[in-house]
Amino acid sequence: MSRISKDQVKHVAHLARLAITEEEAEIFTQQLDSIITFAEQLNELDTEGVEPTSHVLNIKNVLREDKATAGHPREEVLKNAPDHQDGQFKVPSILE
Repeated sequence: MSRISKDQVKHVAHLARLAITEEEAEIFTQQLDSIITFAEQLNELDTEGVEPTSHVLNIKNVLREDKATAGHPREEVLKNAPDHQDGQFKVPSILE
């Protein structure tokens, strides 16, 4: 007995805005049924005592610690600016 019908496949294709033929619907029905059968095998596994995880490896935050540091000196930053005024970049006005 199939776990998914051809009508369900057509409905999902319609929701995804996919145009499929009758032959494609039949093929997809068989393929999706095989996938569901394979996925149901996972229910047979004994997972008693297995801690739930979000990642297969025991990885913790691998980013550096966020520390505030002093920025570059303002004069050094503005040295390469084409135009600056009062310690800020000066850019053309875009609003009237």
